[in-house]
Amino acid sequence: MSSKTLLRQLAKTADGPLEKAVSGDPKLYWDEEIAAHEEDAIFRQDWVCPGLAAEIPNPGDYITFTVAGDPIFCIRDKEGAIKSFSNVCRHRMMQLLEGSGCTSRVVCPYHAWTYSLDGRLIGAGHMERSEGFNKKEVCLPEVRTEIWNGWIYVTLNPDAQPVAEALAPLHDVVSRYGMENYVPVVREEHVWNTNWKLLTENFMEGYHLPVAHRATVGAWFPVEKTVFPEQTYDAFTYQTFQKIGNATYGHAHPDNTALEGDWRITSVLPTVFPTHMYVLAPDHLWYLSLRPRGVGQVDVRFGVAIAPEVDAMLGYADERTAWIDELTEFFEHVNTEDRQVVEGIYAGSRSAHAAPGPLSWLEREIHDFQKYLSRRLSAKGV
Repeated sequence: MSSKTLLRQLAKTADGPLEKAVSGDPKLYWDEEIAAHEEDAIFRQDWVCPGLAAEIPNPGDYITFTVAGDPIFCIRDKEGAIKSFSNVCRHRMMQLLEGSGCTSRVVCPYHAWTYSLDGRLIGAGHMERSEGFNKKEVCLPEVRTEIWNGWIYVTLNPDAQPVAEALAPLHDVVSRYGMENYVPVVREEHVWNTNWKLLTENFMEGYHLPVAHRATVGAWFPVEKTVFPEQTYDAFTYQTFQKIGNATYGHAHPDNTALEGDWRITSVLPTVFPTHMYVLAPDHLWYLSLRPRGVGQVDVRFGVAIAPEVDAMLGYADERTAWIDELTEFFEHVNTEDRQVVEGIYAGSRSAHAAPGPLSWLEREIHDFQKYLSRRLSAKGV
């Protein structure tokens, strides 16, 4: 089946009602031409999320990331603003920073070319004999960056709609939680053997929770309490759900005075297209941010943060560490359950017997995602 035929089938499902929707054609998840088209039409056009602004709280704090394969770093400057730059030295293209950390200057590990926190070249030894060289004229290319409700978003597209505009309806839902004040407690990097779209689809639907996550969050998930917005949106989708009374996590702390009524036991599960997804609960949040590594692997950034009143409750260092370790272990268990599923689906998609199946009403967000993919990947583009 050609790529154009795949995208026409996707458009037909996306344009139809949820009641008649089916999952994507298996080849949609491993077609190399589709993957190349995704890089140009999605990952070089839309906003992606390297993480929480609170993960780099002080001047010089940085995290690294890639956007459509381009290495970048996000850094907090001396004035407290977060900026993003190409993570490639202007001398011989060496990658400047790795992982995360704190620095007063960005120093290339190859020839020690040195940049300030605002990307200006401030040191380049032994260049006095290079005709016309002026370090004041050299700086790292800056990558467009915006902060929204505590999240860092970056894009390679200078014409992309501002994040605050694209996510305005979602702001009305999540702003009551004050997640920009949540305290990061863990961030990890993983590589999963699956397609990024399969992982995204898995995260955004609750149909699998009582089954695949029966040992963890599935036990707290009353399916009938799942609520979707009445309309669909171009840049995101979400659902809300409630945690039943015996849930270990997901209830507002007694010191939380911002949430009232059912919101004290309600979690929001947004997916900001294409690859930023999180569960926002009254007492914690956890997130995934994905970067495709070809058709069959995904770089997964996983993070957890806790509500400030929960953090304040954890007094002594040993008590805090033990509580956070337990929380992290729990959500790593959830991730392990998901990884087994999405790697199994990818393996199954390569079978000659694989075929699309009908979607449940609980998979409404997958249909929203299909609409997004169809808009970005029109058959005209391949």
